[in-house]
Amino acid sequence: MARFWSLSLMMATLIIVDQLSKGAIQSSLYYGQTIPVIKGFFSIAYVKNTGAAFGLGAGGPEWFRQIFFLGLPVIFCGWIFWLLVKTLKGPFYLSLAYALIIAGAVGNLIDRFSLGYVVDFLMFYWKEEENHFPAFNVADSCISIAAGLLIIDFFLQAKAKKTSENHASDPLSKS
Repeated sequence: MARFWSLSLMMATLIIVDQLSKGAIQSSLYYGQTIPVIKGFFSIAYVKNTGAAFGLGAGGPEWFRQIFFLGLPVIFCGWIFWLLVKTLKGPFYLSLAYALIIAGAVGNLIDRFSLGYVVDFLMFYWKEEENHFPAFNVADSCISIAAGLLIIDFFLQAKAKKTSENHASDPLSKS
């Protein structure tokens, strides 16, 4: 139970940090403004993302955006919460991954429900701002880190399965 409360505190903290950072961007920059932080590499920018990751679906009809950017993510959060509870006694990194996904999804859902778009502001690029990676935010970072943890879990599970199969087929292991 201690793990659940620790992860809950972490999720709440990340959601608050996400919302405060987005609020700071909205109150300090005008829409479209970019402030170079590390010339040729990183800027803070005020971007409105009405789509999904990398702006996908931004130009879709309103009914599409309502279903895919509001309805489905709420259902998805419920499912991920169920996975979080289910894995609390398993490897910590797996529970952490689910908690990070929830924190990121909730942070972006708050924006979508209250603003109709997600505020993005971290922009990395090489040499010229025109060649930038899509802008993102704290919530997106949480989801990306979680994806990395889930990929690690996939490979660890595959390795464990292969080791288990090799051990089971080894005639010397049965003695």
